[in-house]
Amino acid sequence: MMSRNYQYVDPMEQSAEELRRKKRIKQTIAYLAAFMVFNTLFITAIALTVIHVKNPKFLIMAAEVENLRYAPDTNSPSFNMKLHCVVFVKNTNFGQFRYENSTVVFAYGNVTVGEASVAEAGVGARSTREVNTTIKISSDNASRNLKLGNDITSGILSLNSYGRLNGKVHLMKVMEKRKSAQMNCAMKINLAEGMIQDLKCN
Repeated sequence: MMSRNYQYVDPMEQSAEELRRKKRIKQTIAYLAAFMVFNTLFITAIALTVIHVKNPKFLIMAAEVENLRYAPDTNSPSFNMKLHCVVFVKNTNFGQFRYENSTVVFAYGNVTVGEASVAEAGVGARSTREVNTTIKISSDNASRNLKLGNDITSGILSLNSYGRLNGKVHLMKVMEKRKSAQMNCAMKINLAEGMIQDLKCN
């Protein structure tokens, strides 16, 4: 009769090996799940960055009056001054905003009374660029406005400023989105005090 050799397997050792195998499987699954979650979050962040690109803001933060002259003459009312303005271009996007040359128009009613040039430049991601400019304001084109004499006599002169910066937001150096920043500000000038009394930008 042939003898058979049987290998003895310790149940405790077999159980420990089975636990190690299950642990490795769980670790692999956990790594794969973490990798998938990371990829999903990364793709979502990129998508949100690209899709939700906002228009930068373009506004006057402060203004100072200089060399103010005015005449409430009912036949020929007039005003002249210089405005020193601090203009902000705010970029809240996660990419640089580069804009082209532009012009800011100052108006009394519907008549242009002054203009300021804004040179092309760039604003870094989630940052603000400050532009200082001086504008000569004159009522030469508004002297026929029937309200001008009354406004000067009242001591309060209302001006508006408009502007538009056209440019592109550069995302991750591989994508570009055309965006524009609009300025729409209103201010009241106290003629007696020679200062800005109220300044609001939308």
